Amino acid sequence: MKPFSLVCLLATAALIPAVAQNATRKADPFTGRWDFVVTPNAANAKAYPAWMNVGVKDGAAAVRIQPRGGSAFYAKQFKVEGMHLNVQWGIDDTTWDLDLKGGKLTGVEKRGANVFADLAAVRAPLLKRNPPKTWTAAEPIFNGKDLTGWEPTNPAAANHWMVKDSELVNESKGANLKTTRKFDNFKLHIEFNCPEDGNSGIYLRGRYEIQVEYEKVDVNDKFHSIGSVYSMLAPAVELPRTPGKWESFDITLLGRWLTVVRNGVKTIDNQEIAGSTGGALDSNEGEPGPFYLQGDHTGGMKYRNITVQVPKP
Repeated sequence: MKPFSLVCLLATAALIPAVAQNATRKADPFTGRWDFVVTPNAANAKAYPAWMNVGVKDGAAAVRIQPRGGSAFYAKQFKVEGMHLNVQWGIDDTTWDLDLKGGKLTGVEKRGANVFADLAAVRAPLLKRNPPKTWTAAEPIFNGKDLTGWEPTNPAAANHWMVKDSELVNESKGANLKTTRKFDNFKLHIEFNCPEDGNSGIYLRGRYEIQVEYEKVDVNDKFHSIGSVYSMLAPAVELPRTPGKWESFDITLLGRWLTVVRNGVKTIDNQEIAGSTGGALDSNEGEPGPFYLQGDHTGGMKYRNITVQVPKP
């Protein structure tokens, strides 16, 4: 995504309230979405993705952060000095010190006075795609016999996924499971059976989690309940809870625009996913990625009849 300039902001004056324009100007030239790679300084620590959006909330400039896991949140405060941005998370003593040069961000994450990690970020791609004229026929990506075409996201984690009665079953909490193939734009059909108190997720391109859960009704709001894009998009329709029964998702992803049909009812209609959710495998939003099924929360999840369609060349 190209940076918003003051000229562009003034050109859209008719669309943005004056208070929002003034708030956004305070964050310029950092305004927009950023895909991060966070590299911890600890020995043998692996780099991981994060995401940031500098924009407007309730008429005031605001910074929203998606850390390694959990929900996206708004930073307590931030300060811009020329091409330097300091962000105070607010949920602990974590801060981001960032410098903008050549269209990229570099800096450090501090926890208190200590430097915890190096930061590097590029502007998130727009990913605007036109619908294809035709799609391929639905192709199974789970053969119902074994785990061919699937592997743990972390080979060192205990893998409790197995195939029983043509179903992909996670017997107990353990590894996440991903496809060995990667996909860009697609239509995914997947059937799932989530037990009472179960929590899983279906990651699209390994970056955007469709929440699957039947935790207690007061645990999750609509941005964290079944069928949501975790902390990013909420379903427009609330369907009955049916733990322990088979349900289906039909998911279409074009660029970052998403449509979800759950049990034959459209619950998300061509909505934009702002950025990667917690648990993403990487921050390369412009690239194809795998599907992955979350197995590190609870056991008891079952999936079946997993097929994919892609645009015909």
